[in-house]
Amino acid sequence: MKRTPFHAKHIQAGAKLIEFAGFEMPVQYPSGIVREHGAVRSAVGVFDVSHMGEFEVRGRDAAAFLQRMTVNDVTKLEQGKAQYSAILYEDGGIVDDLLVYHCGEYYMLVVNAANITKDYEWLQSHLSGDVKLEDASDRTALLAVQGPKSLDTLQPLCSIDLGSLPYYRFQTGTVAGVPMIISRTGYTGELGFELYFEADEPKAAAVWDAVFESGMRFGIAPVGLGARDTLRLEMGFCLYGNDIDETTNPLEAGLGWITKMEKGDFVGRQALVRVQEERVKRKLVGFTLPEKALARHGYALKEGGVVVGTVTSGTFSPVLQRGIGMGYVPRDLAAPGRTVGVDIRGRDVPATIVKVPFIRSS
Repeated sequence: MKRTPFHAKHIQAGAKLIEFAGFEMPVQYPSGIVREHGAVRSAVGVFDVSHMGEFEVRGRDAAAFLQRMTVNDVTKLEQGKAQYSAILYEDGGIVDDLLVYHCGEYYMLVVNAANITKDYEWLQSHLSGDVKLEDASDRTALLAVQGPKSLDTLQPLCSIDLGSLPYYRFQTGTVAGVPMIISRTGYTGELGFELYFEADEPKAAAVWDAVFESGMRFGIAPVGLGARDTLRLEMGFCLYGNDIDETTNPLEAGLGWITKMEKGDFVGRQALVRVQEERVKRKLVGFTLPEKALARHGYALKEGGVVVGTVTSGTFSPVLQRGIGMGYVPRDLAAPGRTVGVDIRGRDVPATIVKVPFIRSS
């Protein structure tokens, strides 16, 4: 298994480590998932997300290439701005969801860890014109500092004015003296920043130690994969491999807002045109369960005892103190307020379909 530059820090913090996307990653720390979750919602938490992939796209035709390969409108990006998007197969299935950064002379794509090789090969197979694609994943460290006190934690260490940095914008600067890209992004629904810098263990340790020292007065906590999942699910954010994959298209997955059909042709567009013409047959919805009930990925969703869909994600919400989940159901069952059954160990437990996000972020 690969290890991130923060591995020694995870060992020092007593993390429980598991294999994830080929990396040895912390799933939780001794304080537990609920404590880590609460730290991000109320104060500040720190995630090692160095397992994520980063590609650099350069050349005269880089923008045109990305316009053809992603669903969002790359022409709307200006230097210093990031964009949430997706890459599709020709049949409309999702290769991956990703972030696109306009870094001036090049674009940076941030892709899911489990999809690095697949994404790179797919993009490489569609290269044309003056475009160079480079996988920078192994030389890039990525730390996410998230929560209402994330700005107060980072500002004393930072060379730029974080308060003036809008959502989905980024600048180059330093944190604890280390040069990096400082991005106001994250996948928790809270105020937060993502820090991209050279994957050097001494630099990583210096940044980690400085951030934790600065955030100590707020009750800062390291956060593992377990709380990362509960935090994103409370916000109704999709997880690739669970809620979206090659069998789902962005229109049924609630990602129509990033799918700019009017921008012109892109890979997968014709398939989406057919989906629009025939109307979306199923939708990804959120649901809540009675307090003690928990739905898990793969559980059946039922209507009148008949299976009509599948749970894609499910967990216990520390904020709501009840089970929450997402799954695909037929379009006519997708309205908020409808009830479907979740087959939990042979018993159909009633679940109420609700709008996402499940909670309001602070």
